[in-house]
Amino acid sequence: MLYAKLIIDKSAIANITSILKNFTYKNTFVEAPVMTTVCTNGTGGKVCHCKPDHRWSDTFCQSNPKCCGNATCTLNSADAKCVLSTTVTITGSLKIAQANKYEKCLKGTETTDYKNCRDDLMKQMKTAYSTLRGFDFLNIIGFRLGSLFIDFTMSVASTVNSQTLINISEAISRNLSASLDMETAGVVRLIMPDNMPVSYGDTNKIITCIATEDLGTTPQWSITNINGQYDITNGTVSTVTTLSKTESQIQLNKVTELWKGTYLCLYQQTKKFGNDSTINILHKGSDVLDVALLPEIAVFTVPSFPRCKTKTDVLQVAAQCEINNSTEPYIVSWNGDGLKDYSATSADKTQIYSAQKIIDCGVNNNQTTASCIFKNRKEQNKSASVPFNIIGDRELYCAAQGVWGDTKAGFTSVLKCTNSAGQRTRKCNSNAQWEDEVSGCVNSDLYNVLQNAKISDTGLGALDKNAETIFSNLNNVTQNSGRINTFANVNASVDVLSTMSDKLVRLVKVVDSVTTTKNFLASSSNLLDGSLENSWNKPDPESNKTLAEKYLQSVEDLIAISNISNDSDQKNIHIDTCSEDKCTNTVFNAEVIVRSSGNGTVKTAGFKYLQDYLPNTTEAFNINSIVVSTTTQRGKENLEITLKFPLLTARRRHVSLQCVSWNYNQSKWTDEGCKWGGASKPDECICNHLTSFAILMSRYPIEIPYMTEITYAGLSASVVSLVISLLIELIVWSKVVKTNTLHLRHTAHVNISLCLLVADCCFLASSQPEIISEIWCRIAALLKHFCYLAMFFWMLSLSTMLLHQAVFLFHKVGKKTYLRFSLVLGYVCPFLIVFITFLTNNGGAQDAYFCLETCWLVYSGLLKGTIYTFILPVGIIVFINLFAMIVVIMKLLDHRIREKSHEKEIQAAKTVLRSVILLTPIFGLPWIFGFATFIMDLTAGAVTLAVNYAFVVLNAFQGLFILLTTCLGDRMTREALLNSFRKKVSEPQLVRK
Repeated sequence: MLYAKLIIDKSAIANITSILKNFTYKNTFVEAPVMTTVCTNGTGGKVCHCKPDHRWSDTFCQSNPKCCGNATCTLNSADAKCVLSTTVTITGSLKIAQANKYEKCLKGTETTDYKNCRDDLMKQMKTAYSTLRGFDFLNIIGFRLGSLFIDFTMSVASTVNSQTLINISEAISRNLSASLDMETAGVVRLIMPDNMPVSYGDTNKIITCIATEDLGTTPQWSITNINGQYDITNGTVSTVTTLSKTESQIQLNKVTELWKGTYLCLYQQTKKFGNDSTINILHKGSDVLDVALLPEIAVFTVPSFPRCKTKTDVLQVAAQCEINNSTEPYIVSWNGDGLKDYSATSADKTQIYSAQKIIDCGVNNNQTTASCIFKNRKEQNKSASVPFNIIGDRELYCAAQGVWGDTKAGFTSVLKCTNSAGQRTRKCNSNAQWEDEVSGCVNSDLYNVLQNAKISDTGLGALDKNAETIFSNLNNVTQNSGRINTFANVNASVDVLSTMSDKLVRLVKVVDSVTTTKNFLASSSNLLDGSLENSWNKPDPESNKTLAEKYLQSVEDLIAISNISNDSDQKNIHIDTCSEDKCTNTVFNAEVIVRSSGNGTVKTAGFKYLQDYLPNTTEAFNINSIVVSTTTQRGKENLEITLKFPLLTARRRHVSLQCVSWNYNQSKWTDEGCKWGGASKPDECICNHLTSFAILMSRYPIEIPYMTEITYAGLSASVVSLVISLLIELIVWSKVVKTNTLHLRHTAHVNISLCLLVADCCFLASSQPEIISEIWCRIAALLKHFCYLAMFFWMLSLSTMLLHQAVFLFHKVGKKTYLRFSLVLGYVCPFLIVFITFLTNNGGAQDAYFCLETCWLVYSGLLKGTIYTFILPVGIIVFINLFAMIVVIMKLLDHRIREKSHEKEIQAAKTVLRSVILLTPIFGLPWIFGFATFIMDLTAGAVTLAVNYAFVVLNAFQGLFILLTTCLGDRMTREALLNSFRKKVSEPQLVRK
């Protein structure tokens, strides 16, 4: 087909069309001329438009994007023309496998070999394609290596049947042993909204794609905008609908700058033949959607806070409105009194519009403002108010400091971030004191990731594909913790996770991409890096949730919908999965056992360091384990989860633990549905629901009710009783000490009372260890250790003396000998035990010799700890005392009749025996309960409380028991004391007589 192009004057149209009619000459049909393009003279060239059923050629459209379809264009040359709307332009590339047959085509373009090779291929291709109805031209535009590629272009004036095109292309491909890639323009066309440009924010705008025939496939939509190329899918803004086999459309719910660009509707046809040959045809229809934009406006004044030093000052202040660079030709105007000297400047990525204002300091300027107004091509306006915050001559302000200029009290100074997105702010409080700077600067790459996350579900690309790209970019940004080691960056990173979690859970339901899962886990792990510890704990002013809570919920939701394998572990996040009836998952040595009904995968995730960032919502407990999250697809009926946590800090005795889960509704830890395994299983929790779990440890040991009051009352009574006992001994000493046996008995009683008195005083002095120093706590523990041991060793001296007398038939031993023996046994032996224990435990070091929390000896377990240097000697002494009592009783029974001459000694022995019998349980029984308190844990329940009460009561009132039993309960002592009182009462009466 040949075209003749006539450029004629409008007045000649009638004559030409009457002369040139349709005619046939020698089998050639000549059509009458048709007017395609109408032009008139205009400013800067000819203003032209296409006649109905015509459009600008694709070649002209590509070089002049504003001249596409049937748009009116200003032309500088006469080369451009409109073509029939049915004209099809084809570009293609033949890949010839046997390149050696046409290697001459790769020679220089002026060589004969090249020309002959090119002409041969042109002849073969034209012979095939010229059979198309309306065939216009075909031209080979070049050859490329890589096998041999033949690039060509072709035009067909009328509609092309796709199947005919495929059949012809297959024939020539077979003839040349080649594969063919081809693109058409004209088979598919777009119908754009009327009255472009479209107003910003317009709703329900429709773009329609129409194919000339049923191409047997579904079209693919895409857009190329300022940010790149995106597939268009169903989303929150765009809705793609297939109306018929030849028609598809996009409906845009709201038009913004994101939807300004070139739209492409693509049908793809593919046919394979031969061994490896393929015909691939892309039918493309494209057009431009022009949108009249509106800007985001940032406002400033220079200086930010103009300061009047006196009322006579006159200041010049610049009001500035800043927008990002835009292709929209805005008309900018200003509102405000006294504005002048309007100007506009361009920076690298922004445009700044300024207006100057003169400020008279003698006038009240508190309400002074200016407004900048941006008008687009559709007469839409957007304005921003610029306040002039003037510092009066008597008003408080923060003086300039570094990059921060003078700032009015109660206001916040704002600076743009350098080489990053966001702002830096610093408040000047009402007292004119600078507060700390708050940086909102976000890494530029991270900011772009966040912006892409926010629009990922609009329809610009499929959400699952967008998620793959977003998480890959997030992983790249967060790999270097030095780039994100601020709160603003960590907050932005968590926002990405939170945004994508919300969208994916709501729309995708399941994330199957291994790459997406790997990158989201890697980026989540990167955020828990130890170097970011100080970047987590500031509150997010725009959210009621803490940063760590947003992170946990987002990652937990993403894990629940992701296809995760057991090799997904990251540095700071471990994940284990299971599909068995009884699942046991292990993460960071924390074991989770799940028993439930139904089928499905159980996923358990462990988060390193996250426990340090989640808020501790109770003052009484600290988090003492990693955070473990468990999700499952199974039913939640009959669900039982057993968790075994490695404790971060070993549990101290009498310190309770609490199994908790995070309650997202209340934003706090709660123990609802969980119970602790108790002292026997301190690292175990049993729960009946799914969420994120941890163990809390009480900051303080369990306090036994009224224990302090009982201790103070008992020790006070004991101290008073012991003082009374010693005074009684002093009063009756000469009257009751008649024999050596009684002398030893009362000597022992005095020393036992003294030792117990000193021990009780030390006990009272150290009853609140938290308020005394370590050295005094060590001294108190040392004295109690020695005095309590000495008390028992003096009891031992009593029982050994009785045993000696009983075995050796009351053989008389000198008083001094008894006394020396008792002093050695009563003081030297306990001293040696205490001294050796003190030295062998790092010189009485804390937690080795004594415990700072109790100012008493250390218990570390069975036969471990310094407490056994007290318990073992006491146990031995009690055993010896019991043995001695049995022997002496048997001997006394045996000698009761036969030894009348030893009546006094026998009575004395009975008195001593009675003391030993009474003192042994008084001193021994409390320490049996005392030893039990070391073994038993207060978290075990009521039995432990009863044992502790028994120990405290018996131990605290020992002095009172001594007074009542061995002192007032002894008949000889009681009679001697009464005689002394009677004597003192009667002496004054005798004097009066």
